Amino acid sequence: MSLFIIYEFKNCMIKMEKLKEQVRNYQLRSQTVMSYEQDKYSLYQNYLYKRALYGLDALTEKELAITCGKKKQRIINVFKRSQTVLNIYKQKLTIAYTNSIFKSLFPDTSLTENILKCKETDEKFKNTLTFRDLKISKDNIISIFILEGILPKNFLSLEEPQNQLPRLRNDKA
Repeated sequence: MSLFIIYEFKNCMIKMEKLKEQVRNYQLRSQTVMSYEQDKYSLYQNYLYKRALYGLDALTEKELAITCGKKKQRIINVFKRSQTVLNIYKQKLTIAYTNSIFKSLFPDTSLTENILKCKETDEKFKNTLTFRDLKISKDNIISIFILEGILPKNFLSLEEPQNQLPRLRNDKA
């Protein structure tokens, strides 16, 4: 019995050594650098885009603490408007998708004709489909924001301001 225990112990130790070697090799060969998706927009453009899309959530706690009340209200107003515009855009895309489905599945029926006539959107209805589901890209959103005046007309040609991002009161650069 004791020989069997010694034999099993040796096998266990050999397996442990192999496992340690594999871990060492993995750590030497592994890529620890993560690659993040980068886009063609500058830091300033991304700052304006995120502020319009996410509102006050786009600001850090420090920025939020130093931002005056009027600026916070302007950011909130732009955010609400951007959400309304995006919701309507998502509804229009959803209507277009459903219309194409009805047209292909039930062609030449009165039901399909009535559905295709209705293209109304409702601001009170919240479209919960994701951008990915509707195949809406960041470029699409930026184009919509520019057309609706949420982002400036010259957004695509904006360069970094001299002081990088917009300065806040009490911010010493």
